[in-house]
Amino acid sequence: MIQVDHVTLRYPNGKGIQEVSFQVREGQVMGYLGPNGAGKTTTIRCLLGFSRADSGSCSIGGMDCWRKAPEIQRLLGYLPGEIAFLDGMTGRQFLGFLSRTRGGRDGVRRRELEERFEIDLSGKIKRYSKGMKQKVGIIAAFMHDPQVIILDEPTSGLDPLMQNRFTDLVLSEKKRGKTILMSSHMFEEVEKTCDRVVIIREGRVVLEDSIHALGQNQRKSFYLRLAQPEQAARLAELGCEVASLPPDRFKIQIQQERLGDLLGLLAQLDVISFESKSQSLEEIFLHLYGGEGPHESDAV
Repeated sequence: MIQVDHVTLRYPNGKGIQEVSFQVREGQVMGYLGPNGAGKTTTIRCLLGFSRADSGSCSIGGMDCWRKAPEIQRLLGYLPGEIAFLDGMTGRQFLGFLSRTRGGRDGVRRRELEERFEIDLSGKIKRYSKGMKQKVGIIAAFMHDPQVIILDEPTSGLDPLMQNRFTDLVLSEKKRGKTILMSSHMFEEVEKTCDRVVIIREGRVVLEDSIHALGQNQRKSFYLRLAQPEQAARLAELGCEVASLPPDRFKIQIQQERLGDLLGLLAQLDVISFESKSQSLEEIFLHLYGGEGPHESDAV
């Protein structure tokens, strides 16, 4: 449903994307991962027909994204990373305006989404918080029941409850056969919703794999406090990476497949406290590539 084929787009400052290729099948949710500035939004701009690639091609539903951009908009839902609103409107007026441009057939769906995200649309958008604006953007992307949905940092500004509701929405749309490309730098968000992932770094794709395979490559990080700090030596013997945080606290990292062994060892130690730490995508990159992507040596 979404095809990106050797797309290159370079900006005057040298940034952009180089030979980017991937596919998203119909009914699949693909996570498009990378740190800020990696090239995720540039790729999306090519898919939306906002930017023309220097070389290569991309298509949605078999239609060329540059030549057939108006037709693609009819089957597409889009949430930009930075949302621009008509601030003089209320949220309800803004969504009504979008609905009329699409034929005005999405009233029931829109109300369902308003209830899901618990938003009052009567106020002026210019007075909305970032989280409220993000909710309006999500509703705008989904309310016309599009077949293809492109999301750029979709949960930015949302509180944990609304993040969970967004996750439930994506999973329900996947069950309905929708095709979704979701750009994010939050691994946990993508892990919950996506079938496959593409990782981009400095404008080049460095990995494409299933979400399960990527999860197996994760290291788990924990903070640990011990009544007897000398017991930390046993963690190192298990294969953990152990960093001391005086006076008696330690940061430990271990491969996911050794997690059971770690828990067994902790049961034998004098543990005062134990908490997990979410691993950032940048840490995953450093672990997978040792600080250097597979193609970085010949990157422009």
